[in-house]
Amino acid sequence: MAGLTTHVLDTTRGRPASGVAIELHALAAGGARELIASVRTNADGRTDAPLIGAAQARVGAFELSFHVGAYFRAQGAQTAEPPFLDVVPIRFAIADPKAHYHVPLVVAPWGYSTYRGS
Repeated sequence: MAGLTTHVLDTTRGRPASGVAIELHALAAGGARELIASVRTNADGRTDAPLIGAAQARVGAFELSFHVGAYFRAQGAQTAEPPFLDVVPIRFAIADPKAHYHVPLVVAPWGYSTYRGS
């Protein structure tokens, strides 16, 4: 399955993060950004559909922006104001458009981690 998927895990609550706004931009040389998708995570912390489907997959640089500050405020989490983490950007590249790329976010109000999953 080619394309791009993601999910968000809230480590402070020990469960998927529902309702996180996510934007995906394609990055071009010179800094130009093209909005590819703007979605929210579902009850399982995932998007309802791949952010990039197999037919749209291409070689290039991309950026996922996870709006975690608004998510943690909505959860009533104790954070600083302004929040330490507001929008978490993850820049990555697709080298093989025939491969599946899964870029999850594991997050708490004070830190995050990511990896290339399967």
